[in-house]
This record gives sequence, structure tokens and C-alpha cells, in this order.
Amino acid sequence: MKKIQMVDLKGQYEGIKNEVNQGMQEILEETSFINGPHVYAFQKELEEYLGVRNVIPCANGTDALQIAMMGLRLKPGDEVITADFTFAATVEVIALLQLTPVLVDVDPETFNIDPEEIKKAITPNTKAIVPVHLFGQTSNMDEIMEIAREHDLFVIEDNAQAIGANYHSKDGKTQKAGTIGDVAATSFFPSKNLGCYGDGGAIFTNNDELAHTIRGIVNHGMYERYHHDVVGVNSRLDSFQAAVLRAKLKRLDIYNEARKKAAISYSEAFKENEHIVTPVRSGDCDTHVYHQYTLKIKNGKRDALAKHLQEKGIPFGIYYPIPLHRQKAYLDERYQEKNFSVTNKLVEEVISLPMHTELEEEQIKYIAKTINDFVNA
Repeated sequence: MKKIQMVDLKGQYEGIKNEVNQGMQEILEETSFINGPHVYAFQKELEEYLGVRNVIPCANGTDALQIAMMGLRLKPGDEVITADFTFAATVEVIALLQLTPVLVDVDPETFNIDPEEIKKAITPNTKAIVPVHLFGQTSNMDEIMEIAREHDLFVIEDNAQAIGANYHSKDGKTQKAGTIGDVAATSFFPSKNLGCYGDGGAIFTNNDELAHTIRGIVNHGMYERYHHDVVGVNSRLDSFQAAVLRAKLKRLDIYNEARKKAAISYSEAFKENEHIVTPVRSGDCDTHVYHQYTLKIKNGKRDALAKHLQEKGIPFGIYYPIPLHRQKAYLDERYQEKNFSVTNKLVEEVISLPMHTELEEEQIKYIAKTINDFVNA
């Protein structure tokens, strides 16, 4: 059995090596390093894949979130509701723009923001909701969009972990995650389902006017050189990263299917273990693209299991060990522990297993047996 990797980028590269190398060579020969042909081609190809009118590439996923909020012209003091159980980038940009982050608890099964908690948190100052499609699974967008319409709020989808996932609305419509709200942001960090070989990100929207504003923001507020019409930033996807992403986008559905297959194998191996809760999935699980495969360990052995896996040479991740409402940077007297009961439990129970496109059945069986044996001991 080959060495187990948390993410096997080298193995994935072997399958796209010729195409990536050819793209890199073209860029070197053209010297089209910024906003070159590969960037524009990737933008169009991603728009077609997602079924969205506008994709605006940028430098990274955190910039994508910040620029989306800038494009909506949110003002200092405006309240933005998001999930307590997620990576800090989501709340970081809210604070950077001098908006007011409002953290709420999540659903215990999906780990995504709980619509009922959103309702409780709305005030006259609330202007936006940021659902995070955590670990690759789409949030309950039907309810979130209903809440937003009722209260005239923007919806900014944080799609950094769920590109390629589908959402099936109550009306029977199927849309890609990141194309449902007013605007969405994604990351192309190397370990993502669609990742480049450096930093990269993008913003999606079906609102042409908003897209126009955002295109100016990413380029110093310019639509015409040296004419600065809006306050902007410098946030562009470079051509080398676009070439990598073009090669991977063609295979994204295949990659996501490989992840789903691995996830189903994991879940089958753990199904008889009363101490382990596997990720919730529905139908053929196309609403979940398994950026992470995350278990809940229910018998108090999570930390001991982590140590055991380390000793056995099995990589793992604990996403996230400290909830945002307890982070020093985001402490706020408004937050009461009783309002974060789900998140506080999750940070003690969750553990994520190796998950990538090159994962082999032999490796999955070894990982699962190691975990089952230890948890049941």
C-alpha cells in the first residue's frame, strides 16, 4: 500500500501533466502573465460549467469574499450573519470592512448555518447573510433565500469548499452551489476540489450590474486605464494558475465523483459503529462534493483517536478546533455560550479523514479498520 496522503496533489498532477505543462509553456512564450488568454478562457469555461452569467477571477478566496461585499456597497456597521463553525476568512473580511459580524449556530447534521438561528439574529441593521457550504455540502438555500426575500437581505454564498455541488430546490430546479444567492465567492487554494498551484479565487453572480462593479473593484477601480471610478483593490488571477484550473475544470465532475465514491466506501465501513456518525447524504449525494470527509466521534475519544492516527501514519484534520465566537479577534459580549450548543459540541467531536481523487480502496479499508478498532476498544 502506498503512503496515505491527506491530499495527493502530486498523484493528481500526473494525470494532467502534459496539458498543464503545455499551458505553462504557452504563457512563457506569449509572456501573457496577467489577464492573458488563459485567464479569459477559464472565466468563460467556468461560467458555462456553473450556468452563471458572470465569473470574475481574482487573487484568492478571501479577496473574493471581501470584493463581493464591497460590490454590494455594504456600509460600516451593517450586520452580516454567518456561521460560527467555519474557517476565519468568512468573518475576517466582514471585520476588515468594518461591518458587524453576527455569528450563529449550525445544523448538527450538515454543519451548515441553521436557518432558524438566522431568523433569531435578524435586526434592523442586518443587511446580508453568508451561508458557507461547509465541507462540500450545500446549505439549505430554499429557506435562506426565503428569509432574505422576506427581510430584503443580500445572500453571499461562501462556496470555497463546494464547487461542483448541486442544489435541488423545492420547485424542482437544480442549480450549482454558488449560483443561487446574489453573489458567491470561491477559493482555488491547491487543496480545494478545483485548486490551482498557488493562490486563486473567483466571484460569481447573475447580476450584470453587480458584475460590472466587481470587475472594476478587482482592478484598482478602473474600467479605463488611469480612470478610477470606484474604490478598488489589486486582486487578479495570474495566467499560470488559470492554465492549471482549465485543465482541472474539464475533469472536475470526474474528480468529484471519485470523492463521492471514496466517501460512500468510508460510510459503508463505519455504518455498524455506534460511536461514529458519518456525513449526511441524500439521493446519489450530488449535493455534497466531499471537500472534507468529516466524522463525529461520539464516545469522547476524538483527541485520543487523533493521536492514534498520527502514530499509525494516517493523516487527519480537525476542522475546526476553536469556534469563531471564542477566537480572540472576534470576541463579543453579545455572544452567549448557550446559543452555540451545536458548534461547541462539534469542535469536540469532528475529525476529517484523507479525501482526494487518488484515494485507493485499500487505503480506505486500512484507515477505516484502524479507526473502528480504536474507537471500539
